[in-house]
Amino acid sequence: MKIKRIDHFVITTTSPEKCVGFYSMLGFKPKVDGNRIELFALDFKINVHVIGKELFPHAQNVTPGSADLCFEVEGSLDEVISEITAAGLSIEHEPSIRTGTFGKMTSVYLRDPDGNLIELSQYSETETNPSEMG
Repeated sequence: MKIKRIDHFVITTTSPEKCVGFYSMLGFKPKVDGNRIELFALDFKINVHVIGKELFPHAQNVTPGSADLCFEVEGSLDEVISEITAAGLSIEHEPSIRTGTFGKMTSVYLRDPDGNLIELSQYSETETNPSEMG
């Protein structure tokens, strides 16, 4: 077997409205159809389950706020930080060097309304372009 890519992952929320608002601010495009909430970004999506109303099948131990997610962003991190603070959100951890799939990256951290840790990162120009990796 060979994994090709991530198609989607699931997070659980206590407040669908706050969750959709937060991820929309990050640039995700929401699609809500009854109990089904999907947040699209480029070539993947996040499915959002509402606690107590999870779609079947679901994780064995459903818990809001248990995810630790990293998203690569476009533009400078200074611009990203400005957008975050303009939206009234707080940066939890200032820019720091981390290691991602393709090497060193600079990341900032914040939390979504359910307490999930959200890492927003940018690779340096000297790192390999992820689109060039096989």
